[in-house]
Amino acid sequence: MEPFRTLSQMVNSLRSRNYRRRVAVVCPNDPHTEYVVIRSLREEIAEFLLVVDDGHQELARHLQAASPNYVCIYKAETPDEAAAMAVQLVRTGEADILMKGLINTDNLLRAVLNKEHGLLPPGGILSHVAMAQIPLYHKLLFFSDAAVIPRPTLEQYRAMIRHDVGLCHKLGCSEPRVALIHCSEKVNEKFPHTLSYVQLMDEARQGAFGPMFMDGPMDAKTACDKHSGEIKGLSSPVVGNTDIMIFPNIEAGNIFYKTITLFGDANTAGMLTGTIAPVVVPSRSDSGNSKYYSLVLACLAGTQND
Repeated sequence: MEPFRTLSQMVNSLRSRNYRRRVAVVCPNDPHTEYVVIRSLREEIAEFLLVVDDGHQELARHLQAASPNYVCIYKAETPDEAAAMAVQLVRTGEADILMKGLINTDNLLRAVLNKEHGLLPPGGILSHVAMAQIPLYHKLLFFSDAAVIPRPTLEQYRAMIRHDVGLCHKLGCSEPRVALIHCSEKVNEKFPHTLSYVQLMDEARQGAFGPMFMDGPMDAKTACDKHSGEIKGLSSPVVGNTDIMIFPNIEAGNIFYKTITLFGDANTAGMLTGTIAPVVVPSRSDSGNSKYYSLVLACLAGTQND
């Protein structure tokens, strides 16, 4: 399987499989979610289980009327009950993917992280992976963590890397290049994450993360621009050819995410990882396209290698 280079290739791959993923959507009450549902139905990549709270059923009925064979409606009294119901649909296998609509992220995560009825396995670590198609970069770029983990511990770094490398393997990238991002190439105890990077590099060399290449610390430009690496005298399979960037904290990851979309004309996608099924939790400011591509990513992530 060749790695995907563009978002459109991902969509075409899903369409060619002739199998619709079942998506439980919590509170599909907003125009962007409506756009995602309509476009996904048109592209024939998904069917939907719309879990609506009391007083917000009109849009769901409209979507079901337009595509009765691929849209079901489940009713709950409150958004919290809708979140719990949607999570249960995933736990029982009635849905393959969970997606956020017009509900506060904290409310949805409360259901996802419920120790008895949620989607995170015991001892599991929740993280977020984002993916971007940037016009001036030669392939899709993955990065973590821009949304969930504020200050990663060593164990959280390990989980982020395992999640992201596993996703890249599933998407056809057999040996992902992982860059550990910092403001320079120097390890310094004043920046504790660089000490974690040293440990991660050693574990990667021992095969802890499977087939992949890892290098760092390095800055984002060196990770994605070979000429910058050459100027600095750096050479590795990662320099200028990164597939995955691991950021030192949520501020760095989130600023990068917002900057490439605002100033870099990037199309983005993202989802939670570490759960028993993909969870799409788009930001309120994400475009309809971003939310659609997030669902596409989740559909591929939840697909066996068939």
